[in-house]
Amino acid sequence: MKKHFLGLRTTIYKTTDLTKAKTWYSKAFNTAPYFDEDFYVGFSIAGYELGLLPESEPSSPKTDNILSYWGVKDINKAFSHLLNAGAAIHEKPTNVGGEIWVASVIDPWGNVIGIIYNPTFKLD
Repeated sequence: MKKHFLGLRTTIYKTTDLTKAKTWYSKAFNTAPYFDEDFYVGFSIAGYELGLLPESEPSSPKTDNILSYWGVKDINKAFSHLLNAGAAIHEKPTNVGGEIWVASVIDPWGNVIGIIYNPTFKLD
């Protein structure tokens, strides 16, 4: 059977201050953007795209009905790092079965950033 989907490639976070968001995400993810323009800033996070998209005003309230989880090696260290960078708690580290843990924070622009420790997950 032919696969039509190759997996997730990009997660976009919208911000009203692209310059400050670029600085914040650079610190939070310990990496500089590989693409940096007034209309879009892109980071490569272990081969996946984290994008920042400017918005003059939030067009609608940001919600948590869709969550992207960034894989981490240590859920508590990553969670603390994001809080120390200025994020707010959304969901404290929670065991969701077996050795899998999830947590989430809210960035300064209201976006929810999920993190996950899942030692059993393997890419195809």
